[in-house]
Amino acid sequence: QVQLVESGGGLVQAGGSLTLSCTASGSDFGRLAMGWYRLQPGKQRALVATITTTGSEIHYGDPVKGRFVISRDDAKSTAYLQMNSLKPEDTAVYYCNADGRCGLGWGSGRYWGQGTQVTVSS
Repeated sequence: QVQLVESGGGLVQAGGSLTLSCTASGSDFGRLAMGWYRLQPGKQRALVATITTTGSEIHYGDPVKGRFVISRDDAKSTAYLQMNSLKPEDTAVYYCNADGRCGLGWGSGRYWGQGTQVTVSS
């Protein structure tokens, strides 16, 4: 069973940056496609970014394109979400997502982390 643990959330001022981390266990990390989703009050959970096992294909949701960067470090079994130029509308619970296939594309995988709160103040 794959377990995902997020960290790095918190409170930041608009225009600032945060980096989220997601560490996986219970599987060969190199075989996991990874992704980040977010849940905002009153909205459905939305794709933030996904990355394939090789890192060769990355997808970003339109609201974060050009500001967020997803990456992975297989040696550390960790995926990252570098969030720059944060806006109050980025406030959400951010979830790590994974599955044991090459890529998530624009969809989601079977495994979810517990979520980490990101709050951007104006």
